[in-house]
Amino acid sequence: MVSLVRRCSRTACGRPAVATLTYVYADSTAVLGPLATYAEPHCYDLCAEHSERLTAPRGWDVVRLTDGSAPSRPTGDDLEALANAVREAARPPERAAGAGGGAGQGGYSGGETRRGHLRVLRSPDS
Repeated sequence: MVSLVRRCSRTACGRPAVATLTYVYADSTAVLGPLATYAEPHCYDLCAEHSERLTAPRGWDVVRLTDGSAPSRPTGDDLEALANAVREAARPPERAAGAGGGAGQGGYSGGETRRGHLRVLRSPDS
């Protein structure tokens, strides 16, 4: 039976491959990128451990390409920036121009404020 999971090319390593290594001899460069769609004869599939520990010969460069298609987990800053962008987009144009800093900005008076489809809840410590 043929396994559908590609394995690490390193000798005696049976872990699943997560990256593909290609050597560009003309540029003295080792390129490590996301796992290729299919196995190439002159490329090497590496597991996570071997791809992290990869070093190139002296005088060579290692180029590590990241896979932009992999979803990244949002951070608190990302979520706050998204919420701020949605609030700004929902603000009427005349208020956006005149809005300044401060606690009473945009008609927020305290506990809960409803603006269109958004509900803003103030944290108890602010």
